[in-house]
Amino acid sequence: MSRIGKTFEALKAHDKKALIPFITAGDPEPALTVPLMHALVEAGADIIELGVPFSDPMADGPTIQRASERALQHGTGLRDVCAMVAEFRKTDTATPVVLMGYANPIECLGYEAFAALAASSGVDGVLTVDYPPEECGDFVEQLSRRGIDPIFLLSPTTPDARFERVAQLARGFVYYVSLKGVTGAANLDLTEVAQKIPRIKAHCGLPVGVGFGIRDAATAKAVAAFADAVVIGSRIVQEIENSPRDALLANVAAFVKTIRVAIDEK
Repeated sequence: MSRIGKTFEALKAHDKKALIPFITAGDPEPALTVPLMHALVEAGADIIELGVPFSDPMADGPTIQRASERALQHGTGLRDVCAMVAEFRKTDTATPVVLMGYANPIECLGYEAFAALAASSGVDGVLTVDYPPEECGDFVEQLSRRGIDPIFLLSPTTPDARFERVAQLARGFVYYVSLKGVTGAANLDLTEVAQKIPRIKAHCGLPVGVGFGIRDAATAKAVAAFADAVVIGSRIVQEIENSPRDALLANVAAFVKTIRVAIDEK
């Protein structure tokens, strides 16, 4: 069982839900990424979602787009991101790390080379926004050979046929995009999301994480009532963007702690 699977199993045994914060690697500067990852864990993160900077992040709203731009200005590429994970692993061998990004950087390296690099760096899962499940069998095979969980997005418009295909390929957890829009949007309909989760589980049988519209403790608590994991990104990236360097780690940790407390409340 992967680190991701073990994490969800342990949380379930204690009747807890996973907190999965997102940051963009290299934002606001490469030297702060690993310290930020450790700060997230200390604040209560169960799994870290680490964004791979990309010049055209089509699923991301303005906040994460700016984060990618800042990281790219520092020259942060896919190999650098994997090096950051390897550095993180020197002192944290338990917390799962999921890379989230787009196909182009992976295509440049090639499936096999990327999978080998990710595995040797200590990556546990990969979510590639623009690899549809119908077209990424070879990529999933390369990941699976090395014990890396392929993670897929499902959305309010996903048809049943795609649910079935994702069920065949996905490992670790599935990520439900809670709204019809980009990351950080504000039109989250919790009733609709709550109705969708049982349908996803009936097809996939994996833990379901919910993200793309969670910006505060109250929403996180509401989502944790019916999802297995709460994924929060834009609001954290906003904290990074607006914090002075000397207060950045503390500000991010303080915010993430509020989310941890909220989703643990019964």
